[in-house]
Amino acid sequence: MRFLGNSEAKTDIKGRIFLPAMFRKQLQAAAEECLIMRKDTYQDCLVLYPESAWNAQMNELRSRLDNWNPKHQMIFRQFVSDVEIITLDSNGRFLIPKRYLKLAHIDQEVRIIGMDNTIEIWSKELADKPFMSPEDFGRELEAIMGASARLE
Repeated sequence: MRFLGNSEAKTDIKGRIFLPAMFRKQLQAAAEECLIMRKDTYQDCLVLYPESAWNAQMNELRSRLDNWNPKHQMIFRQFVSDVEIITLDSNGRFLIPKRYLKLAHIDQEVRIIGMDNTIEIWSKELADKPFMSPEDFGRELEAIMGASARLE
């Protein structure tokens, strides 16, 4: 499952939002019935994981942590404890709980961005924060792709 592209949306008075149709179709095709929502670890946005992507992430994290290490246990607890299980209603809407709206500084307008196997939800005010200028993007992409091409 690969979520690509972005769209703008608005939350309603209750904090509900429509998941873009292009993303809903992918979830339906993959028979994904629920999403897992959490605040991003590094950015002020929300991340939606299809259940299969969440489970893969959890397996990856768990495989790198030592069950007998107290710090690792705290990391795991913090990562998994503040999540919401999201289901879409018959209209393709879902509720963003108030605490998540605050964490991501979402007032009403949002930008929804496909990020490969996850979906990000950004406040419209912060929607440009995760992007570089076109010049910086071109330069960084060239450095990364040029370096990998030289290794082949």
